[in-house]
Amino acid sequence: MDIYSILTLLGGFAFFLFGMNLMSGSLEKMWGGKLESLLKKTRSNKTRGLLLGGAITMALQSSSAVTVMLVGLVNSGVMNIGQSSTIVMGSNIGTTVTAWILALSGTQSDLPFLRIFRPELFYALPAVFGMIITMITKSDRKKTVGSALIGFSIIMTGMNMMTVSLNPLSQSATFLKILGLLKNPFIAVLIGTLVTAIARSSVASIAGLQCLAANGVISFSMAIPTIMGQNIGTCIRALISSRDANKNAKQVSLIHLLFNLIGTIVFLTVYCLTSHFMTLSFENMPTTLFEIALAHTIFNVATAIILFPFSKQLEKLSGLILKERTDGKEHENNYSFIDLRLLSTPSVAIRESNSKCKQMANITREMILASFGLIAKYEESTAKEIAKSEDLLDMYEDKLGSFLVKLATKEVSEADSQSVSRQLHSIVDFERIGDHAMNILGLAQELHTKKMQFSDIAKEETNVLISALTEIINSTIEAYVSNNVALAKHIEPLEEAIDRLINDIKEQHIARLKSGECQIEPGFIMSDLLTNCERVSDHCSNIAIAIIETPQLSFDAHEYIIELKKNSNSDFQHDFEMFKAKYSISE
Repeated sequence: MDIYSILTLLGGFAFFLFGMNLMSGSLEKMWGGKLESLLKKTRSNKTRGLLLGGAITMALQSSSAVTVMLVGLVNSGVMNIGQSSTIVMGSNIGTTVTAWILALSGTQSDLPFLRIFRPELFYALPAVFGMIITMITKSDRKKTVGSALIGFSIIMTGMNMMTVSLNPLSQSATFLKILGLLKNPFIAVLIGTLVTAIARSSVASIAGLQCLAANGVISFSMAIPTIMGQNIGTCIRALISSRDANKNAKQVSLIHLLFNLIGTIVFLTVYCLTSHFMTLSFENMPTTLFEIALAHTIFNVATAIILFPFSKQLEKLSGLILKERTDGKEHENNYSFIDLRLLSTPSVAIRESNSKCKQMANITREMILASFGLIAKYEESTAKEIAKSEDLLDMYEDKLGSFLVKLATKEVSEADSQSVSRQLHSIVDFERIGDHAMNILGLAQELHTKKMQFSDIAKEETNVLISALTEIINSTIEAYVSNNVALAKHIEPLEEAIDRLINDIKEQHIARLKSGECQIEPGFIMSDLLTNCERVSDHCSNIAIAIIETPQLSFDAHEYIIELKKNSNSDFQHDFEMFKAKYSISE
């Protein structure tokens, strides 16, 4: 065999895979958070799940990528088996679209409309348009469109290289002898499975089959079983990915395998029986690119039609298989906090991490407000709940921090990159507020244990401070959860008013200590309480600044405050005066 042709074939395959990664990554960035929101809308509507599975697979250009994403979502408890099974079926239909697009590259016609699909234009024009868009636009979204077009051209270039390289190889007796193995339908299924599993892409293996068809070296009878095997091979990636997942998540990947395995058994049986009892005139004729795309589509659509009514039975069958393998040692609800498999689909991973950050924010709010309540009235049950919440916050920060650091290395859209940065900056402040809640809990315990109380005037001042802190906490969490920049801009003037209030309380308290109106020991507790309250408002300010400054890719809180005061911002001054009057103490 010609070594040059083999190298060209491998080079074309490399181009094809690189183009696939570039185009699918760009398409995913364009879809952004819509992927996850669409998945969650399926709920119990199976038809919608089937359609969405197809649509999302067309966006990601990989049914195995969709299945891996579903494994991650189910393993995190975000979705259930019922929602996932029909999406998996739809993903098999969605993956057929690429084969039709690739088939257009072989179009040869003198009709004006079809001339654009000639190979020399079909992969050249998108590259030209993609490069122009990428070079002249400043919009991140438009640049992503340009990247997708360039990726498509690279795919078609790889396809053309593979087709050209197979032309001399098709004259090789050794190559034809190897290809002759596909005449046995069972070997063809096995080879299709292995090649797809190694390539980790059914689209890539289908493209290879179409390249063989373009050179007229593969017959219809060789192509059909190979296509069936390719559909089985695309399940391997998800199966391997789910090996350490919980039972529900493993069922998702197993349903994908069962779907293609049952389809292969049914259609291979029908094909073999038909071929045995009937003489099919087209069976040994060379097949074409369009016929391979058609066969691929018929197999997946027909399998979906047959098995769609039996989705519940597929779920039960996968559950029975896994039950035998696990011997009841695995708990169905052993969910992962946030699954690392989601990193393979960054836009979905960002939405899930943001959802966890919002949960963390609300835990922080409940925790700090509960600790304030203990100052006025200590309750042991509340103290225990706060302590549990502190452990939970530590876990959130640890796992989310590690996840976000990995996520920050992924290629994502500008908006998604900003979201990751905002999350990374905020989770530290949420955890620190939790630490101060524990400190305040300790102070409340000391007051309770030693049966001490603040003086009446000190209680009044503390109530004013707690009211101000309650407002800044609620406003900060609301601004973070809704990403409300306008609300976040009210946090800094409120924080300045709280600082002023704390200074006034300190001065009044020192005066009362000197005059003997307040006792010394509760005075130490008051001093620590004021310090913790001041730190809580500082962390609220940090979170608000992260919300405001993230779009400008700036996170220097100190610099932001200096600029705010230096420019004598009228809105800031107005809000500051309003909050200062609202939260003041009498002399």
